[in-house]
Amino acid sequence: MKIAVNTRLLLKGKLDGIGWFTYENFNRITQRHPEHEFHFFFDRPFDPEFVFAENVVPHVIHPQARHPILYRIWFDYAVPRAVRKCGADLFVSPDMIGSLKLSIPQLLVVHDLNFEHYPNDLTPSASKFWRKRTPLSTNKADRIVAVSEFTKRDLKNCYGIEPTKVDVVHNAAGEMYRPLPDHEQLAVRASYTNNNLFFIFVSSIHPRKNLQRVLLAFDEFKKLHRTAHKLVVVGKKFWDFPELDQIYDAMAFKSDVVFTGRLEQDELVRLTASATASLYVSYYEGFGIPVVEAMQSGTPVIYANASALPEVTGEAGLAVDPFSVSEIMNAMTKIAMNSDLRNDLIAKGLNRAKDFSWDHSSELLWQSMMNCRKK
Repeated sequence: MKIAVNTRLLLKGKLDGIGWFTYENFNRITQRHPEHEFHFFFDRPFDPEFVFAENVVPHVIHPQARHPILYRIWFDYAVPRAVRKCGADLFVSPDMIGSLKLSIPQLLVVHDLNFEHYPNDLTPSASKFWRKRTPLSTNKADRIVAVSEFTKRDLKNCYGIEPTKVDVVHNAAGEMYRPLPDHEQLAVRASYTNNNLFFIFVSSIHPRKNLQRVLLAFDEFKKLHRTAHKLVVVGKKFWDFPELDQIYDAMAFKSDVVFTGRLEQDELVRLTASATASLYVSYYEGFGIPVVEAMQSGTPVIYANASALPEVTGEAGLAVDPFSVSEIMNAMTKIAMNSDLRNDLIAKGLNRAKDFSWDHSSELLWQSMMNCRKK
């Protein structure tokens, strides 16, 4: 069988949640199934690292799809031409955009529907595109993979997608995430925070990730306790965010906030495992990979009691109302000031992280692909 895969988000050094889902799953699937031929569709020159096995045939298809208009051209015209040319029997799109012009079976992966709930958190053009295109893509798809039970329910509630059409395939953390010995944690703190303890926030920076309230909570934490803790923010700013800039400028302890931008994976692994706690209080999330990365690293998690995050974290973290600065600050206080609680959360997190595995996820994704093909 020939399987075509949308791999346009496999970008060297720039993998985000969708990129990691694609990388980790298809790295495994292609190597486990040498009897099948996989055609990877890129929209720009690709790194050879992403040609995972001898049965992978890479294609560069133009135009580069980085704007709603170009999305439509790429998926509805360029992809069908490439599918016909390579003779594919199945098309898999891991980034929520399906082709409306394909006649072969199509599997669509849906990560979240944030644009339906918080449309104003996106640019007007992006919000309009996703709210129009996603229901069309999900209805056209022969099967759908959702990355959480929460997203599966959201598909039913927003678009009326029957649950029998949707398979749940969780995300996971990379194997490199693990606890660090004390001397390595000391070296990390020496490099990033002048030897001080720190909280970590890992995410692309846009409104729903809720960095604005994390900054406010951290400022209140510092005013109340006068500790030497820092806040390390890892992630790229997606677009202008005036409210965030205003909050940061007004902070009393803004000098204790360290912005690293996007980091190489090995550095992110070391930082995550060295933090006092990881703050992941996004008010809407389809899964939340950094939560599993932190738990697997032996780092306590403060998470939002909203969307998919309770499903992922379970009882292995401190839940907060993402819209309450005081709750976020109180959770920071509890973990920073109570070593027994911190150790208990570390143990629970390490145990909970075992429930998520890319090996298992890739097996479930393959089953969904085969079920889609049979239909």
